Amino acid sequence: MNIVFRPTPSSSTSSADNTGLTPFRKALLATAMLACCGFSGLVWSAETQVENVQPITQAVTQPAINAPRIQLAILLDTSSSMDGLINQTRNQLWKMVDEFSKAKKNGVTPILEVAVYEYGNDGLSSQNGYIRQVTGLTRELDRVSEALFSLTTNGGDEFCGYAINSAVKQLQWSQSSNDIRAIFIAGNEPFTQGPVSFREAIALAKQKDITVNTIFAGAYNEGGESGWRQGAQLAGGNYMSIDQDQQVAQIEAPQDKEIAILNARLNETYVPYGAGGAAASKRQYEQDANSQNVSLGLLAQRAKSKASVAYDNASWDLVDAYEAGDVALEEVEAEALPEPMVGMSKQEKEEYIETKKTERKVLQDKIKALSDERDVYIAEENRKAAKSDGNTVDEALISAIRKQGEQKAFEFK
Repeated sequence: MNIVFRPTPSSSTSSADNTGLTPFRKALLATAMLACCGFSGLVWSAETQVENVQPITQAVTQPAINAPRIQLAILLDTSSSMDGLINQTRNQLWKMVDEFSKAKKNGVTPILEVAVYEYGNDGLSSQNGYIRQVTGLTRELDRVSEALFSLTTNGGDEFCGYAINSAVKQLQWSQSSNDIRAIFIAGNEPFTQGPVSFREAIALAKQKDITVNTIFAGAYNEGGESGWRQGAQLAGGNYMSIDQDQQVAQIEAPQDKEIAILNARLNETYVPYGAGGAAASKRQYEQDANSQNVSLGLLAQRAKSKASVAYDNASWDLVDAYEAGDVALEEVEAEALPEPMVGMSKQEKEEYIETKKTERKVLQDKIKALSDERDVYIAEENRKAAKSDGNTVDEALISAIRKQGEQKAFEFK
């Protein structure tokens, strides 16, 4: 039986309602009922909501209570000419995460959720407008990295209106007026193509307070003449152009090797649990490898993000889940626990998790200190190299989110 316990975000794991049962005891009761009925392969929440187990490219979003959110949907053209765009995005993901981890609203750090779509690829279904949701809005940033590294290019028809419409309708957008909801669509063909009018798609986005930003991979004036500027203007977003062929400099710094060693030790503090724990832990190591295969510098950027509050894995890591109050250790079934914890008493489990938590904090602090030194070194190297004025994906996303965040009282330090 494949049962996953997920307390609802609005419920405290230590509180009970008028039934006298905590959410976890409700979940356990629901499990017993399901077992009697012979059900399997289900995901069960404390609100007794049943849904199919989601594939690896999907993630259930579990926001913290009252925390503001930054929700980003990145829509990438993966037609034949867009390899540079994809490389920029995957190579600069962790730099973007680092920037957003500095955000605050009323002194509270927001939750970052990212979704990835690809469009304009002949390998995708024509019935779906050559569009695919690679991952839904998720806090598991390793899923985002995995999604970006999975993308390949193939010639096709780029339907921007269709892509925007799909993202607006399919994703689980926040309902709070305090949150940032933004779509970034990037490509290099006319914005006007396809069976869904971009005007209609943008009108639907505006109804949900979702800002659409357009990124044209090419000359600024060319994008303006082919509808990309008009799309952003209608949506109240930013129109930007980038040089997708600009190579992202992967400068290696003296601190990178030590950061890599600390990062490997950091992974050992994660305690995977539940049906998806082992797969998520494997994904974490795989995305380290993907970054390191690009350069030690990119792995260092990723490690810095892993040491930040934006890197949250409460859905599969017992340390994050326990700290967030999402689990009661004594109520997690033995088969959902990792091998070292099976057979432990409640006190032993708590001591084990607290030890891992302490180890993680020490390693994160060391990574942060080295990363600060590294940032100084990289800034000086960029100054010496007289960096090109050409915009890249990270600069486009960061500038737009800062501007839109300030309109909703977010601060970026």
